[in-house]
Amino acid sequence: MMENNLGERAQASLKALSSNSYPGRGIIIGASDNGDSLIQAYWIMGRSPNSRNRVFVQEQGRLMTRPLDPAKMENPELVIYTAMDTAADTASSRAGGAPAKPWHVLSNGDHTDTITEALNAGHCYPRALRTRNHEPDGPHFTPRIAGAIHAATGQSWLGILKADPDDSSRSLRQFFEFEALPAGFGWGITTYQGDGNPLPSYSGEPRLYPLGGTPDEILNLLWDHLDSDNRISLALKVIQRGSGASDILIRNKYA
Repeated sequence: MMENNLGERAQASLKALSSNSYPGRGIIIGASDNGDSLIQAYWIMGRSPNSRNRVFVQEQGRLMTRPLDPAKMENPELVIYTAMDTAADTASSRAGGAPAKPWHVLSNGDHTDTITEALNAGHCYPRALRTRNHEPDGPHFTPRIAGAIHAATGQSWLGILKADPDDSSRSLRQFFEFEALPAGFGWGITTYQGDGNPLPSYSGEPRLYPLGGTPDEILNLLWDHLDSDNRISLALKVIQRGSGASDILIRNKYA
């Protein structure tokens, strides 16, 4: 009964994503249907020429955004960044046998670096994200979203920093922690509720999405449910439980 309920909720989220012309950037963290692998997905969308002038590339195990045409790039500080990276866990390192960098971190901006630097220094992710605010791109004030999975323990979390509706100079911060990731499913958040001007920030709790099948099938499923006009790039990271070994699959619209 519970499994059927998960499936129905996940399909409902997928349907809502498909009918949303502009959810913006999105993050999903979850587990494969056989439970052997942990899954991270990240996508970017774009309406402006600057937002569409991007591709995903993999560099030394990290996922990076890069300009398709550097000569046309504007405001690179908001659109060019490390989207996926790894970080240490001092507690698990002392325990022995754990990967040197078991945390797999992803975000929609340069706060990926803020989080990984904090974890590498032995600090926690809330401490890192309390030093950051939403993006300074008024009138939209795009939320900063982030997440991470621990390869050895499966511990995971999602976070969102969005503008206070009563004072856009301040940020509201929400963190969601998951004790377990159900096999074949993932939890996800996006930057926006939908299209608009200004763009409405995401609200509510993370939503459940289906992650069943092979990595290629999951990549195709998510890509096919993103708006075909506004989707730009999608990446899927497959992480082996325990060892932390990983592989990244990339789909670029304009490559």
